[in-house]
Amino acid sequence: MEGFHDDWPESQLTPPAIRLPLAWLMKWSFKLMRLWGIDVYIHYTFLLLLAFVGFRSGIHKGNWAGALGDVAFFLSLFACVLLHEYGHALAARRYGVPTRDITLLPIGGVARLERMPDNPRQELVIAIAGPLVNVVIAAGLGAGLMFTGATGLTLDQLAGASFMQSLLAINVGLILFNMLPAFPMDGGRVLRAVLAMFMDPVRATNIAATIGKIMSVGFLVAAFTTSNPILGLIAVFVWLGAGGEAAAVQARSALGDAPVARAMLTEFQVVAPTDPLSRAAELMISGSQTDFPVVAEGRVVGVLSRADLFAALARAGEFAPVEQAMKTDFVTLQAAESLEAALPVLSASGSPLAPVVAQGRVVGILTLENASEFISLQRARAANRRVPPTIAAAAPPVIR
Repeated sequence: MEGFHDDWPESQLTPPAIRLPLAWLMKWSFKLMRLWGIDVYIHYTFLLLLAFVGFRSGIHKGNWAGALGDVAFFLSLFACVLLHEYGHALAARRYGVPTRDITLLPIGGVARLERMPDNPRQELVIAIAGPLVNVVIAAGLGAGLMFTGATGLTLDQLAGASFMQSLLAINVGLILFNMLPAFPMDGGRVLRAVLAMFMDPVRATNIAATIGKIMSVGFLVAAFTTSNPILGLIAVFVWLGAGGEAAAVQARSALGDAPVARAMLTEFQVVAPTDPLSRAAELMISGSQTDFPVVAEGRVVGVLSRADLFAALARAGEFAPVEQAMKTDFVTLQAAESLEAALPVLSASGSPLAPVVAQGRVVGILTLENASEFISLQRARAANRRVPPTIAAAAPPVIR
C-alpha cells in the first residue's frame, strides 16, 4: 500500500489479525474494472474522501472550477497508486504468482497476492517493482517539466505549484516513503529479501518485522505530534502486518513439506445420506466431532456441518434424512498432498472440513482447527532442540 505495504498474501497461514482487515476491505468495496486480468475494486470510503476533497476545496477557493481541479489531481494521484500496485502484481505474475485483486483505499492501495515466492531474489523484484513504477512516472513528469521550462520547484513553492509539479513531488514522496524499511512496506520487504539471501528466512523475517514494529511506533508518535490520522492508520497496519507476516512465515516453516496425512484426524465418525438427522445429533452429543463426512458405499457424497444440522433439525425435524441437510459442494484432499498447499484450498471452500482420501477410500478428515494445532505443535517441537521437530507417522485410520 502507499503508506503501508500493498501485497499481503492471503491464505489460511495468514493470521486472523490480517485476514479480518482484508475481509473488511473487500466487504465494503465495489468492482471498478478489470485490467490485465486483475479485478480492481474501490472502497466506499474512497468516494467519501473524494467528495470531501471537492467540497473542502470549493469552500476554501470559493469557486467550483478550482475544486474540480483538486479532484482531478486527487484522481491522478490514485492513478499513480494503481499503477504502483500493478507494478507489484505484474512482477509477481512473472514468477507464477497470481494476484486476486487490487483495492483502492483512502490511504493507498492493496494488491492481494496469492503468496510470496520462496526465492528471496524474486521477492526483491516484486517488492521493488511498485516504487520503480513511481520512479518512471516521476522521470516522465520531470522530463515534461524540463521541456516546458517549469523546473526549480522547492518545498516552499509547493503551494503554488502546477499540476505536473505537484504530481511529480507526490511521486517522489511516495518513492521515499514506501522505501522506508518498515516491514511489510516495500522497503521492509526489500530488507527482508536481502537478509534472506544470507540467513534463514524465518530469522530474516523476524529481524525485518522487529524493525517494522519499531518504525510503526515512530509513525504513531508522528501521527500525534502532527495531528495526522493517516499516519496513525499506517502505524496500526504496519504493526499488524509485521506481526502477521512473521507468524505466517513461522507457520510455513513449521509445516515444511508435511503431507495432509500428518495433520488429519484419523478417528472420526461418518453418517450415511439415508441416516436420520437424529443419528448425527447423537454422534455430536457423544463425542467432540461437530461436522461429518457423508459416505455412501465407501464414497464421500457430502459434508454435514454443525450449522446445517441445526438448521435442518429446526426446519424438517430429527427424522429427516441427512441428504436433505448435507452439502454436496465440498473439497476432497489427498492424504499425500502438501499440507501447505491444501490449507488455502480448504479455507477458500468455506467448508468446516475436508474428507481425506487415499486409494479411493476415506482415511481421515482435515479441519482448520486441527491444522492449526499441528502447526503449533511443530513450532513447539522445533523451539526445543532436544526434541526432533518431526511427528511420528499417522496411525492407521479408524472409522467408527
